Amino acid sequence: MCGICGYISKKRITEEQLRIMNDTMYHRGPDDSGVELYQGANDYIIGFAQRRLSILDLSPLGHQPMHSENGRISVVYNGEIYNFLELKKELSDYTFKSNCDTEVIIAAYLKWGIDMVDHIHGMFAIALYDRETDDVYLIRDRIGKKPLFYWVDGKNLVFASELKPIMKCPGFKPEIRKQVLSRFLLQQYIMAPDTVFTDVYKLEAGSYLKFHNGEIIKKKYWNIKDVYKKMSADPVRSYEEAKEGLKERLKKSVANRMIADVPLGTFLSGGYDSSLVTAIAQELSDQPVKTFCIGFDVPRFNEAEYAKEIAKHLGTDHTEVYITEREMFDLVSSIPQYYDEPFADNSQIPSMLVSKVAKKDVTVALSGDGGDEFFCGYNIYENVRQAQLLDIPGAIVHGIGQIPVGSGKLLDKMPFRVKVVANNRNPETKTQLVSEGYIKSCHAFISGKEEMDIPMSALDYIATDYNLGINKQPILFPVESLYGVRDFQVRRMLLDMDTYLPEDILVKMDRASMKYSLESRCPIMDTEVMEYSFRIPHKYKFYKGDKKHILKDLAYDYIPKELLERPKTGFGVPMDQWLRGPLKEQLLDYSSTSFLKKQDIFDVDYVSEFINNYVVNGDGGPATGANYSKIAWSFYIFQQWYNYHMT
Repeated sequence: MCGICGYISKKRITEEQLRIMNDTMYHRGPDDSGVELYQGANDYIIGFAQRRLSILDLSPLGHQPMHSENGRISVVYNGEIYNFLELKKELSDYTFKSNCDTEVIIAAYLKWGIDMVDHIHGMFAIALYDRETDDVYLIRDRIGKKPLFYWVDGKNLVFASELKPIMKCPGFKPEIRKQVLSRFLLQQYIMAPDTVFTDVYKLEAGSYLKFHNGEIIKKKYWNIKDVYKKMSADPVRSYEEAKEGLKERLKKSVANRMIADVPLGTFLSGGYDSSLVTAIAQELSDQPVKTFCIGFDVPRFNEAEYAKEIAKHLGTDHTEVYITEREMFDLVSSIPQYYDEPFADNSQIPSMLVSKVAKKDVTVALSGDGGDEFFCGYNIYENVRQAQLLDIPGAIVHGIGQIPVGSGKLLDKMPFRVKVVANNRNPETKTQLVSEGYIKSCHAFISGKEEMDIPMSALDYIATDYNLGINKQPILFPVESLYGVRDFQVRRMLLDMDTYLPEDILVKMDRASMKYSLESRCPIMDTEVMEYSFRIPHKYKFYKGDKKHILKDLAYDYIPKELLERPKTGFGVPMDQWLRGPLKEQLLDYSSTSFLKKQDIFDVDYVSEFINNYVVNGDGGPATGANYSKIAWSFYIFQQWYNYHMT
C-alpha cells in the first residue's frame, strides 16, 4: 500500500517540485520514497514518484520507482498483486532480484505487454513507462480498490493516488466542476470519471489509460456488465456445488491476502462478512489472528459484544475499544485533510476509528467489504423487490394520479410510499427509489427554485453533457438497461457494484485506513470470488426472504448460528444532532448570504432558506421522504472541504 504520483509533460516540473507533491501523501507511505525524472520523446519529461508503506520485501530491493533489468521499463505502483507467487513461476525466464510483487508487474509487461492486465489479480494503481514504445500507462484494478486521479493539462498529464499532489502541481488552478454537485448532495460521493475539479478525472475501475505524445486512449479491460453476462450464462448446477466452490475460492483468497512481511489482522464487527473472513483466516493461521472491533456505549447500536463472543469461539487475539461520541465528533475536522475530494458517507468516522485501533498492532487488516453487493445483503434489495412486484399497479396509480384535484393533482394527495412507486416510471432508474421532492431539492441547491418544477422523468433522462449547462448531469444513474437484467434485485446489485461499491465503500476504507498508514485487504473482492459469484444463481443468495443466504450458510460452518443470527444494527453518526447542535453555527456560516455570494457555487436564496429551515425544523420525517439532514450533511462536508482546500 503506497501513494504514487507523477507527470508526462513538456512544462518544466522540477524533481524538487515533484518531491513536494509526493510528500503530501506521506501518510500513505511513511517507510520510503522515491522521485525520478526521465527524458521521453518529443521533448516530454516523465516524472515518477512514490511513497512506500513496506508490506512485502522490506529491504531496499522493494524501492520504487523500480526498473527492468534492461532499463526498458520503469514502474511506480500502489497496491498488492495477490497472485504474484503464481506469476513468478510462470515468468521464470525473468531474473528476479527481489521478493516484491512490483517486480512481477515488470516481468508480466515484458512478456504480455499491456495484456498483462488479464493476468495480474489484486488491488492496484500502476504507472508504467515503456521507453521502447514511449508509452506511459496508468492502470487501475478491476473493482477500483486503489484510487488513481489524473489532470489533463492540454497535451500534458499529471497523475496521483490522491488529489493533494495534483493540487500542489505547479500551474494547477482549481476550478470547481459544478455539474457534479447536485448528484453529490444525494449520493454523497462523486462518481468516476468525474472529480470535483474541471479537467481532473478518476481513472475508472477496470480501466487503463495510454499516453503517447500528447494523445490519450482509454480502455475498459474488465467491467461488471460483460463479466456478469458471460459468467451467469454458465450457472453452477447445484447449491452444494455453489457453496463448496465459493468456500474453496474464499479460502484461496484469504490465504493470498495473508502473505505479508509485517503484522496482519482482521476487522471483526460481528457481522457475517467480517466473521467469515476472520474464521477462514484463523483456520489458515498457525497462531491466533489479531482481530479488532470498536464498540459504542449505546446498547441498541453496539455490536462489540457479539464480536467478542465470535472472537472467543474462533480463538483469536481480540482487541475491542469503546468509542465515545466525542471521539467521533473530534474526527470531523480531519475529514477534508484525508478525504481530499468531498465525501459525505458519515460511516467514514467509525472506519477511521477502527483503523486507528488496528494500526497500533498491525500494518495489514482484512475486511469483509463486498459481501453485501455480491451476495444481496442490503435492505434496499428487499425494497426494490417490492417495487418490482408493485410496478404495474404503480403505473396504473400514476395514470389515475394525474386527475386534477383543486390546485394540484390526485397523486399529490397520496402517501409518500405510494408516490415513490407511482413516479418510478423511468426504465433506466427503476431500482433507484428516491422521492421526487428530494431530487428537486438537490438540483435547486445549484440552480435555484426555477428548477423545482421540472418533472422527475425529465431530470432522469437528461444526458451527461457538460456543454449544456451546470444542471445537465442526472442525479440518478440512468444506465440500468445496459445490464440486460429484468430482476430488480440483481440489477440493483450490479449497479451498486459499478457505483456505490468503488466510489463510496472502497473510497471510505482506503482513506480511513491510509490516514493511519494501514493497508486494508478485501478477500471477497478477489477476482475469482467476484466472477464465481456471478455463476451462483440468485435464488441461492436471496432465499425465501433471507438475504446473503449462501454466505451465511458458509459462515455457519465455522460459527454457531446463534452467535450470528440477529438484526444488523451498526452505529450511525448522529448527523441531525450534530448539525443542529455543536456544528450549527458553522453550518449557518457556510450557508450565509455573504459566504455563498463570495463562493459563487450554490444558489444563494434557496440554500440559505433551506439550511435555516432545517436548523429550526430538522428532518421532514419518513412520511415525506425528506431526509433533510442527509442533504445538509453533504452540503456541510462540501463546505468544510472547500474551506480547507480552496480558501
